[in-house]
Amino acid sequence: MCLGIPGVIVEILPDQPDLATVDVSGVRRAINIGLITEDEPEPGDWILIHVGFALSKIDEVEAKAAMDFLEGIGQAYEDEIEALKESRIE
Repeated sequence: MCLGIPGVIVEILPDQPDLATVDVSGVRRAINIGLITEDEPEPGDWILIHVGFALSKIDEVEAKAAMDFLEGIGQAYEDEIEALKESRIE
């Protein structure tokens, strides 16, 4: 199953402006934000992530609704969070 997971941008990497550190349920990971071109993402923005790429900006209400849904589907969500933890940046 492929999931889009919401995360909040913590910082844009200064030496690689297409990458951002993003927090997804307490897990921080470098995410490519280069696909979002119309309204450039900034720290504090919520984004929808799929396989390491930000697909779109979303608002906090949308992010919460998506997280509630993902938590409700159980194992697929847990598997996705475990995959994120394995690729955690320190």
